[in-house]
Amino acid sequence: MALSEQYLEEDIHPIDIVEHLAEHHDWDFDRIGDDQIAMAVEGQWRTYSITLAWSNYDETLRMVCSFEMEPPADREMQLYELLNKMNDQCWVGAFTYWANQKLMVYRYGLVLAGGQTASADQIDTMINAAVMSAERYYPAIQLVTWGNRGPEEAMQVAIAEAYGRA
Repeated sequence: MALSEQYLEEDIHPIDIVEHLAEHHDWDFDRIGDDQIAMAVEGQWRTYSITLAWSNYDETLRMVCSFEMEPPADREMQLYELLNKMNDQCWVGAFTYWANQKLMVYRYGLVLAGGQTASADQIDTMINAAVMSAERYYPAIQLVTWGNRGPEEAMQVAIAEAYGRA
């Protein structure tokens, strides 16, 4: 049964759907309020903090997937160049670095204008895309910030296909 089949009635709050997904996947979560939820999702490289918030004002479900990061000051320009290259390859969502909070962030907004309802499958795909994108580019980010590699070289790691199993 598809995740969306569990929600056949209309007007289900998107954060209620996210809470159900978190329970379904056994993710740690905290329902911060009626319109916001925070979760911890385990990836291969690290645990990602994911927050989803519903905005009635613009009818958008906003997602932020983040992890802490404090790059050396002398590598920030290379990091920003890498972010541009990463975002050129992201068709859904975008990366940014929030220097004041020392967070690498992948963010996305699902617009549900006109009273539309998000399906559980849409939200699950949105969360999975965020984690997969963070996982894909995490090694490149590490190479640029701590490995003193250039953005072009680091991107080769992100776009290379992995073959076999370790």
